[in-house]
Amino acid sequence: MDCGYAKFARFNYIQRRGSSYVCRLCDNSRFEVVQDRPLSESARAANVTLDAIVSLGEASKSRARPDHPIRLVIVRIPPHAPRRRFGGQGSDGLLRSATNLLNVPAEIIALVYRYRWTIELFFRFFKHVLGCRHLVSHDQNGITIQAYCAIIACMLISLWTGRKATRRTYEMVCYYFMGLASEAELLAHIAKLERHAA
Repeated sequence: MDCGYAKFARFNYIQRRGSSYVCRLCDNSRFEVVQDRPLSESARAANVTLDAIVSLGEASKSRARPDHPIRLVIVRIPPHAPRRRFGGQGSDGLLRSATNLLNVPAEIIALVYRYRWTIELFFRFFKHVLGCRHLVSHDQNGITIQAYCAIIACMLISLWTGRKATRRTYEMVCYYFMGLASEAELLAHIAKLERHAA
């Protein structure tokens, strides 16, 4: 999860369901260290600066506070300003991750959050390039069919053009199948892509 979803009630719900979480906390999150955990050499090599059991939510009402031990893993990252175009948040150079995984090495917690972004990038590609912002069906089979069709179309475009599918190429293929673009227009678009790739 990302810092927009850092709600202690959600942490408690996930814990009660017998699951686990790794969630980025906001840069201004307040915490009190309950137990400092030693950093291994591999954790230091992964830029981990703190691994501790902490107390969060002291200013919250008692029912909104975490009801289980929370581990905080802080990793040094390059600082950056907020990306206004996408509504993202900036970073002061420290990535604060809260988790209920107490027995996992700190460097793995850092890696889990890093790999979360590969999933985010896939969903962005799926929604923006392949046009799957809206579901055609809300039935599980309908969603499965839509997802498979989008991925198959993406792979076919890649095989045909030798390049990663773009939104424009996907639109041209859709226009062709809807009868809004001729085969010649589609082939001209593909040829243009091939020229740019060469």
